Amino acid sequence: MFKILHKECQTQARTGVLKTPHGEVRTPVFMPVGTQATVKTLSNQELIDAGAEIVLANAYHLYLRPGEEVIREAGGLHGFMNWRRPILTDSGGFQIFSLSTLNRVKEEGVEFQSHIDGSRHFLTPEGVIRIQSALGSDILMPLDECVPYPCEKDAAEKAMVRTTEWAKRSQRAWLSLDGSSGEERRNFLFGIVQGSTYPDLRKRSAQDLLELDFPGYAIGGLSVGEPHAVMVEMLSETLPQLPEEKPRYLMGVGLPADFFEAVSQGVDMFDCVVPTRNGRNATVFTFKGKLLLRSARHTRDFQPIEEDCPCYACRTYSRAYLRHLFKAEEYLANRLASLHNLAFFIRLFRLMREAIEESRFMEFRKEFERNFEEANKSESDGQ
Repeated sequence: MFKILHKECQTQARTGVLKTPHGEVRTPVFMPVGTQATVKTLSNQELIDAGAEIVLANAYHLYLRPGEEVIREAGGLHGFMNWRRPILTDSGGFQIFSLSTLNRVKEEGVEFQSHIDGSRHFLTPEGVIRIQSALGSDILMPLDECVPYPCEKDAAEKAMVRTTEWAKRSQRAWLSLDGSSGEERRNFLFGIVQGSTYPDLRKRSAQDLLELDFPGYAIGGLSVGEPHAVMVEMLSETLPQLPEEKPRYLMGVGLPADFFEAVSQGVDMFDCVVPTRNGRNATVFTFKGKLLLRSARHTRDFQPIEEDCPCYACRTYSRAYLRHLFKAEEYLANRLASLHNLAFFIRLFRLMREAIEESRFMEFRKEFERNFEEANKSESDGQ
């Protein structure tokens, strides 16, 4: 499933290729988030033009609407959304955290109250695997329990133990649904390491999951409010426990500083809503920092968001025009800013891969962070 192509000599950074039934993915990789079978405001062709090789969808949300049977009848998620490249689906474990007022966690599974119509649903680890199999996902995530920050250690340990038990049940269900092995598999199931911000729990979680020998491993429960330094510490405690020859996925983490740190420690896969969410809020990323497009300083700024960016927004429109669109509350503003941000994130990862292969990752990181931080200060001062 996964082959390491190059290891950076100064760090743990590496490039690789992830082989799935719907094509290969080069790593490190950023996966655009298409929670409800769409990346907000963007078409599939725009994703392809931006360089997206894989997208992420959410099994919980698609189970509620339109339902797994509708998607199955459409030929699976690939056919339903007409996306022919790989798809990773999250299980709904994050919704245990984000929709905590609408669910009750039990040993058997999770009882959810739909945020759409108030109906009640009970999801088990086995049921979530069945749903994702019906969707035709290339990479599946097991149901896990993500706790908030801060979290008392007893509660974090209880959730971690439950996550491990659910992982065992998920694996049994996965194997029963797909009896093939190796490259013949229709999909792949990752294990998810939990343990909140407690190093001993993180290590224990990883070691327990290693015994199950998953095709890949994800690190969950971070980017939920903890300080950046704590996230870095949890990565440094967890990653050495995971097998080097298998892909490592850091769930829901999505700012450039996080990417560089995690890649330097050996993470291969990332996803986050930051590009589209920030874009819809008039904040765009460039290699010289973030721009606040609503700022008055851009009223007569007729240069593109970024001079050398190949995306449609930068090839076609100016910062002044985008500011006008946001001030006029035109929908096009959201599309263009989201498109640029996604193209920026994907381009950043391509450049990171090139830097790793040329053994200059640390130099690239230092140069990027220096330019990015200095420009951010300048933009903030000029509001």
